[in-house]
Amino acid sequence: MKTVLAELKQYSNTLWQNKVLRRRFGWGLAILLILQLYFVRELIAAELLFGMLFAFLFALAALFYVIGTVGINGRAWAEAGARVVATSARRGYSTLEEISKKPFRHPHSESAQ
Repeated sequence: MKTVLAELKQYSNTLWQNKVLRRRFGWGLAILLILQLYFVRELIAAELLFGMLFAFLFALAALFYVIGTVGINGRAWAEAGARVVATSARRGYSTLEEISKKPFRHPHSESAQ
């Protein structure tokens, strides 16, 4: 009595001797490999597309976060800027006031007498 492995080996040898069957097996294996390569390429392309989509969504979320932060902190920044402008305006006004009080000519000059 033969073992199952020995019977399987004998059956595969008889099938391998058939030229038509061997050619069909080769074509089937080639088609299977090509389809596997195509499937892998499609998976890589899909992964790249999803990666670009997620990068775009991340950039959009970051933009919304920055706009929200500027909106929240904008009042404080505007107040600080208004203080700087007000201080500069006060200094400029006081300088103009001092300049306007000074006479243009020296009091002991000929034209002033």
